[in-house]
Amino acid sequence: MATNYSAKDDDTQHRSKKPDNTAFKQQRLPAWQPILTAGTVLPAFFIIGLVFIPIGIGLFVTSNNIREFEIDYTGTTPEEPCYHCTRNASWNTSCTCTLHFNLDQPFEGNVFMYYGLSHFYQNHRRYVKSRDDSQLNGDALSLQNPSKECEPYRTSNNKPIAPCGAIANSLFNDTLKLYYNDNGTKMEITLTKKGIAWWTDKNVKFRNPPGNQNLSIVFKDTSKPLNWPKPVYELDPNDPMNNGFINEDFIVWMRTAALPTFRKLYRLIKKNTSMTPTLKPGNYTLEVAYNYPVHVFEGRKRMILSTISWMGGKNPFLGIAYITVGSICFLLGIVLLIIHNKYGNRSTSADIPN
Repeated sequence: MATNYSAKDDDTQHRSKKPDNTAFKQQRLPAWQPILTAGTVLPAFFIIGLVFIPIGIGLFVTSNNIREFEIDYTGTTPEEPCYHCTRNASWNTSCTCTLHFNLDQPFEGNVFMYYGLSHFYQNHRRYVKSRDDSQLNGDALSLQNPSKECEPYRTSNNKPIAPCGAIANSLFNDTLKLYYNDNGTKMEITLTKKGIAWWTDKNVKFRNPPGNQNLSIVFKDTSKPLNWPKPVYELDPNDPMNNGFINEDFIVWMRTAALPTFRKLYRLIKKNTSMTPTLKPGNYTLEVAYNYPVHVFEGRKRMILSTISWMGGKNPFLGIAYITVGSICFLLGIVLLIIHNKYGNRSTSADIPN
C-alpha cells in the first residue's frame, strides 16, 4: 500500500531541521573583544614587572636561606672511601664504607635526609607501567594473579611475585647512618622513618591484604621480587604498621621520579626541644651499607641533608624565573613607552596623497 506525502508534511519536516530562534543558537549573544592600545598595554607591562620582581626576590632569598649539604658516595675512583664497594656491591651482599664530612653552619628545625640517584630513568614508559596497583592496594585476587603489566617480574618459581613489577624489583636498599663526632665521642643521630611517605599513599593507595595479622601467613603463597634479599613481610618485622606493602621506604620508592636525576626522602631528623641546633657545626660520619649497584648503568649515589621553608626545599629556579619575567616586562614597558611618546601622536594625514 503506497503512502502519500503532502506538501504540508514536507514543509514541516524541512522547518524542523532549523535551529531554534534563540540568541545562543542564532549566534546573537553579546561579545567583548579587547582593543589593545597604549593606555591598556603599557600599564599591564609595568604592573607585571612591579609585582613579579619583588615576589621573585622574596622567593630567591628564601631559597638561599635554606641549608643544604650534599655528599657523593658512589666511589668511582680509588681515592673515594666507597671505591672498594663499587664493584662488589649487589642486591644480596652488603659492603660497608665510611665517609667523614664537616658542616660549617648549623641546621635549625627539622632536617630532611634524602638519597639521590643520577642517570636512573624512572620515567621510562615500560618501567612506569610495570606495577599492579590493585595488588598494592591489598586486593587478594591480584595478590595471587598479578597484572600482566608486571612481566617479566610477575611470577617466580611458579608463584606470583609480591610486589610485582620492575619498580618494586629495583627498590633502593642502601642503609645510611649518621654520627656526630664530639671530641672523639661518636654520637649516633636519631633518624626517624615514620612520616616520610605521603599521607594519601600510606593510608589510601597502599594496603596489606586482608586476613591474618601475621604477614608471613598472608604472603606464604607468593615469591619475593628477584632482586630483594628478603620478602616483603620482612621489610620491617618489628613494626607491623610499617611492614609489607605499607612500608614507607617502599612507598616512597614506588612514587616514580619524572627526571633521571632525582632525590627521595630517606629519613627525618626531628628538631630538638632544647635551644641547640638540630645539627650543630662540626665533624660528622656517614656509614653506608652499600648494597645498591649503580655502576651497571653508570649512575651515581649521594646523600643530601636539607632544611625546608614555607615554599618547600631549596629551589632558586622559581625566584629567578619571576625576576626574569618581571624584568623583561618592565623593560618592554619602558621601550614601548618611549616609542609611543616619540611616534604615537604623529599624524599620518600628510602622507596621504591628494
